[in-house]
Amino acid sequence: MFVNRPAVLALATGLTLALSGGFAFAADTTVHVSLWDKGPDSVNVDDAHTKMMGKMDMAMMKTAQMGVKLDQTTVKAGTVTFAVTNDSKDIIHEMILSPLKAGVTELPYLPDEYRIDEEKAEHLGEVSELDPGKMGSLTVDLKPGTYIIYCNIPGHFFDGMWTTMTVTP
Repeated sequence: MFVNRPAVLALATGLTLALSGGFAFAADTTVHVSLWDKGPDSVNVDDAHTKMMGKMDMAMMKTAQMGVKLDQTTVKAGTVTFAVTNDSKDIIHEMILSPLKAGVTELPYLPDEYRIDEEKAEHLGEVSELDPGKMGSLTVDLKPGTYIIYCNIPGHFFDGMWTTMTVTP
C-alpha cells in the first residue's frame, strides 16, 4: 500500500485547522445600539413636527431630544446582529431596521399616528418596545447598501430617534 506522506500531512493540517476554527470564514458582525433620550419631557408631538412628515433632516440631530447611537456605522455585508439597549430611565423605545434607496429623504409617514409606515418602509425586523434599561437583539443578513435604524414609537422619529448605517461588500 502506497501512502502519499505530503497528502496525508496536508489533510491532517486541514482537518486540524477546520476543527480549531483556523480557517478564515466571514465573521458575523455585532453592532451595539443605544436608544437614548433626555428624560420624560423628550417627546414633542406638535404641529411643527407633523409638518416635517417623515423628512430626515441631519440638522435636527444637533438638537435632538432622543436618539439612536451605533458603535459602528459601517459594516461588511453578511450576518449582522444588533445588540440593542434602551438607555432611557423613563421612556419605552424600540429599534426598527429598513433599507434606504439612494436619494431618499422621506419615509412613508402615517400623520394620524405620528409614526413611519413600517410596511411601506420595507422594514427588515425590529426589537419591539423595550422598557427602560432593558436589552434585546435582532440578527439579519444584510446586503451592501444604506439602512436606517429608527424608533417608531409615536413622535420619537421626529425627536431624533434615527440614524443611518452603510453596509459594504
